[in-house]
Amino acid sequence: MAQHGRRASFGIGVHLMMIKDGRILLLRRSNTGFADGLWQVPGGGLELGESLTACAAREGKEETGALIEERDLTFAHACQHRDPDGLDRVGMFFTTGLWDGTPYNAETHKASAIDWFLLDRLPAAMVGYGRHAIEQHLAGNTFSQYNFS
Repeated sequence: MAQHGRRASFGIGVHLMMIKDGRILLLRRSNTGFADGLWQVPGGGLELGESLTACAAREGKEETGALIEERDLTFAHACQHRDPDGLDRVGMFFTTGLWDGTPYNAETHKASAIDWFLLDRLPAAMVGYGRHAIEQHLAGNTFSQYNFS
């Protein structure tokens, strides 16, 4: 229920959908304390003073080793969601099909695997809002709410 007169405070996550030949790159989370064992697109928290596209490119490099230029990113989807811990968040999703280097699991301490999945055959064990955002993007929607009332 909305509380009138109080400003909302949201964590902002920035996510990268690396898509090539009908496949999307996903990482299996591990040792993070959030959604460990589930697949998710590369992404992370927006840093103070950082642009959304700079964050997406940085997270792509940190997690996959691939160099992504901000100019090669396209806004895909915004998703307001509530995490299982009850925190309200906004996920900003960008797509790209261009990068330098071969993506690999560059953060083995935060991901146990990396793999490509057909867009119409996403793995069952995925972060819920991540799957939702991918599906909404593929349906042509640029905004959605997930697990939010």
